[in-house]
Amino acid sequence: MAELPVPELPTALARCSGRFTISTLLGMEEGGRGPYAPTEGTGCDSAQPTHLSGSTLCTRTFGYNTVDVVPAYEHYANSKGVGSAGKGRPSLADLHSILKVVGFGCAADVSSIPPCHWSLRCVCGVALCLLLLGAVTGAVLCAHLREGPRSQSDNPAVSSCAVSQSSPLACTHTHTPPEDGWLPSALSALTCLPLVPQPDPGRLRVPVSDPQRSNGLPEAGPEEAAGEPGRAPVPEPVRFGWVKGVMIRCMLNIWGVILYLRLPWITAQAGIALTWLIILMSVTVTTITGLSISAISTNGKVKSGGTYFLISRSLGPELGGSIGLIFAFANAVAVAMHTVGFAETVRDLLQEHNSLIVDPTNDIRIIGVVTVTVLLGISLAGMEWEAKAQILFFLVILVSFINYLVGTVIPATAEKQAKGFFSYRADIFAQNFVPSWRGPEGSFFGLFSIFFPSATGILAGANISGDLKDPAVAIPKGTLMAIFWTTVSYLVLSATIGACVVRDASGSLNDSVAVGSPGCEGLACSFGWNFTACAQRQSCRYGLSNYYQSMSMVSGFGPLITAGIFGATLSSALACLVSAPKVFQCLCKDQLYPLIGFFGKGYGRNSEPIRGYMLTYIIAIGFILIAELNAIAPIISNFFLCSYALINFSCFHASITNSPGWRPSFRYYSKWAALFGAAVSVVIMFLLTWWAALIAFGIVIFLLGYVLYKKPDVNWGSSMQASSYNMALNYSVGLSEVDEHIKNYRPQCLVLTGPPNFRPALVDFVGTFTKNLSLMLCGNVLIGPRKQKMPESRLTADGHTRWLMKRKIKAFYTDVVAEDLRSGVQMLIQAAGLGKMRPNILVLGYKRNWQTASPQSLEDYVGILQYGHAGSSTPRGRQHPAAALQLGGDTVATCAGSSRAGSAAQHEPATVNCLLLPPSSDAFDFKYGMCLMRMKEGLNVSRVMQAHVNPTFEAAEHPEENGTGGRAAPGTVDSTTLAGEQQASTIFQSEQGKKTIDIYWLFDDGGLTLLIPYLLGRKKRWGKCKIRVFVGGQINRMDEERKAIVSLLSKFRLGFHEVHILPDINQKPRPEHIKRFDDLIAPFRLNDGFKDEATVNEMRQDCPWKISDEEVDKNRAKSLRQVRLNEILLDYSRDAALIAITLPIGRKGRCPSSLYMAWLETLSQDLRPPVILTRGNQENVLTFYCQ
Repeated sequence: MAELPVPELPTALARCSGRFTISTLLGMEEGGRGPYAPTEGTGCDSAQPTHLSGSTLCTRTFGYNTVDVVPAYEHYANSKGVGSAGKGRPSLADLHSILKVVGFGCAADVSSIPPCHWSLRCVCGVALCLLLLGAVTGAVLCAHLREGPRSQSDNPAVSSCAVSQSSPLACTHTHTPPEDGWLPSALSALTCLPLVPQPDPGRLRVPVSDPQRSNGLPEAGPEEAAGEPGRAPVPEPVRFGWVKGVMIRCMLNIWGVILYLRLPWITAQAGIALTWLIILMSVTVTTITGLSISAISTNGKVKSGGTYFLISRSLGPELGGSIGLIFAFANAVAVAMHTVGFAETVRDLLQEHNSLIVDPTNDIRIIGVVTVTVLLGISLAGMEWEAKAQILFFLVILVSFINYLVGTVIPATAEKQAKGFFSYRADIFAQNFVPSWRGPEGSFFGLFSIFFPSATGILAGANISGDLKDPAVAIPKGTLMAIFWTTVSYLVLSATIGACVVRDASGSLNDSVAVGSPGCEGLACSFGWNFTACAQRQSCRYGLSNYYQSMSMVSGFGPLITAGIFGATLSSALACLVSAPKVFQCLCKDQLYPLIGFFGKGYGRNSEPIRGYMLTYIIAIGFILIAELNAIAPIISNFFLCSYALINFSCFHASITNSPGWRPSFRYYSKWAALFGAAVSVVIMFLLTWWAALIAFGIVIFLLGYVLYKKPDVNWGSSMQASSYNMALNYSVGLSEVDEHIKNYRPQCLVLTGPPNFRPALVDFVGTFTKNLSLMLCGNVLIGPRKQKMPESRLTADGHTRWLMKRKIKAFYTDVVAEDLRSGVQMLIQAAGLGKMRPNILVLGYKRNWQTASPQSLEDYVGILQYGHAGSSTPRGRQHPAAALQLGGDTVATCAGSSRAGSAAQHEPATVNCLLLPPSSDAFDFKYGMCLMRMKEGLNVSRVMQAHVNPTFEAAEHPEENGTGGRAAPGTVDSTTLAGEQQASTIFQSEQGKKTIDIYWLFDDGGLTLLIPYLLGRKKRWGKCKIRVFVGGQINRMDEERKAIVSLLSKFRLGFHEVHILPDINQKPRPEHIKRFDDLIAPFRLNDGFKDEATVNEMRQDCPWKISDEEVDKNRAKSLRQVRLNEILLDYSRDAALIAITLPIGRKGRCPSSLYMAWLETLSQDLRPPVILTRGNQENVLTFYCQ
């Protein structure tokens, strides 16, 4: 059905460009409301705004009744990491949950009315407003309501209506005089108010845009900010294009004094051919680096920080931070280098005219300090003034080049001929085409090391990336164009000066001779000059090989070359003076290193790092006052080369990891060329100065180690993260091809911790012997409806992982949502792990409250441990009546429903109706070993945490109870709170000293009972403990059995030398202990001795956890053994640091859950040290063979 024409939205509502807001969507799902149902916030400025109204959620839809929205820029600009809080849209689960909860005032069922516009849905409100205000055309009304009310003060009328299905229409109207250009006086605003409570903002909080967490994007556009009353317009920051911001800046930084003073000398030494080779080799490295910079800078939005930003966001904070610090320092010292070069040139001019200020050394200091102070003033004046100064220097250098080229075609005067200049001559070009090595630096790589620093400087444009209009376009285009034009200038200058000037000349006008004079040697003889004498004595003062000012001599006007030298040195100094603070500011804001955050503050519209400028100025002054930088210059060159190497390696590494996020828009790069550029940069570092290269690498490694140690909390999506995934994936897949062997057996543990921070002792125990050895997986079963528990799972999963990392436990965390504990554990057992990285041991805590727990929770717990009684399995799809299923007296998770608290005897048969299913043991069915831990003080510290550590948890008055008086479910805690909470200390974190670890190896389970204590004893905290092994035996064969066990243990190479035989293990326990056991199982007995068989069978079917008289008699011997074992443990191991004992297992289908728990209770009661009950799955984990 066609819509009425709607006028264009005003500028004030530009942010709401769309057909619906999310608030509109939320009101149209229920009650038969169509796509045009009226809601609050139609103009993003509702009378009662909710947390879902506002610019963040004013997004376009496709025009249907849907939660889908058109892709919006801000949703991606505000995103940080996957699942982070910086995104700008609610999740689908959030939207669906709100759609079912939120209702709006205009919610009357008016679906029978044909839709014209959404405002017509509020029939009562429209009708009443028409009666009050007169006849108004429907199109005007629709257009006004589509536009929405401006505010309470500027609307001509304010009308509010509320309609609900259970209450009559309530409408109030207030009329105010209209404003010109707004609407006719008869029109009033209609606002539909919600009549139901709004959703709790604490339950679902949709993040809004944060400029500091969204790449600097403001929440409102410039038009909105300018249009708000009372706010001064924010001045636009200065931004540069690719020519002014990158190309000119890079060309000025590449050109330097080497161009003017050393390139002619290099041409004389190496010849034109090899000089071109040196130039092209240097340019190859810089070009490859330029291509790598182009690729990295076009792979996403580039902010300020230049080289540091590119490397750190690509390789991560470890390498990026170290390079950023030394690169900023190198630029600061480079300011002093270029300034001293300028000061030396001025000093030489003063010496020529005998006008020294003080003396040669102090003149350099005075001129240098004055010069760098002037440059600082230009920088502090702002980037616009700095750019104007750079353009001025650029023009001066261009004029000097033109002056030189003009001078090469001007006929040479006699004075210039005496100095070796004869204009363009083919024979001079031919002679200078080949090398003529002289002096200690007369070698190819010696000259290469001298020239290469003149090819650097390509990062000058990238270093001010925050001041560029579009860094992704400007950096590639400007950098590559700067490399091209500077390369052309180097090649042209080398060829032209090599074709005009001979290598040796005396400079004396008296050396002119007639052409063809005898005794004259050399090329100059054919031009009427005899330089033979000085050439043979190597005392010539002029010529390409001897006179560094050859360009000035050749040029048409010599002072312009001097001006070019001034422009080159000052422009390079100014570029470094700007680059160092910009890079350092970004590094300071990231807070990778201490004590530098003070320098990260920015001032003005361009966020100028004034404090960074002053720090750079102080460093430059310090090195200028030294006035001798020959020892520092090689280190600086190596720092720059180190940056080039890492930029190339960043490009290669990002490409080789095959990360889907590596999508640079600049395509003209090669990962292998980038790798070659990185390798060549490292080689050149050692060719220039090997000791300086070692110093540079040493500093990088030191800073790298510091960041690795501190582990800053940053997530930049670096290629190192992608590489970690690739390596883990490849190794995990490769592990599937490796055959298992007993020698390579590792105890990989699935630990049923619930929330890991609730059971730190259990986490520490397993983490101690699995650290750097094997897999540890903390499992948590969230019991309850999936829709209710899934938000809790998403909210707390990251927090539990961070808590483990903060505790230095190398483990994974996973949780599942299930209807009951046992089904959740079965899910974890079957699905946990990946390939060969799968758990093979199930570790859990002892259930302390088993006597008062609900029968079904007891059945579930025992069913996980051992082969339970027939009918003990839980049918899937039914809800248990227990309010809390607890593990070791510690609630693993809560479930819906309730049951009566009290002993097991209080539960009536009708409470739990168990089906008769085949007996099973979850752990042993899936070939898991078992490890059960009991501590005298318990494992769960959640009650202490609620009272003392984390007030966000709800307090529990009776943590041991179930049912309606049981523990309240812990409050929802976000990941930051979990990770930042106080760490509880446990016995496994302290030194144990010279205590004992007692192993009671009572049953042959494959050796798992021996292996876990052995691995524990290898750790530093347990290394001083003596391990004792206790085995059962006969009193008349004690020596033989002891020797046999010692021999077996020695072949296992476990290092256990103290073996004790227990001959009295089968003795009858003391009567009082027997009575205590009988009293323990008395509440769980059926007492069916005098009842008929049909009644007994019915009682067993309804209450499978109870113990019949027949089962008591059949298991009497085993029950007395547990009592006797407890007496032995109290006699031998009362003061041990740890007791490890083989876990008893009941006969399949013959041991009710209550009887089995009575065994475990009797066996481990009254023991002070932690008790570890272990049972392997009957597969060998130890061998004494070498193959």
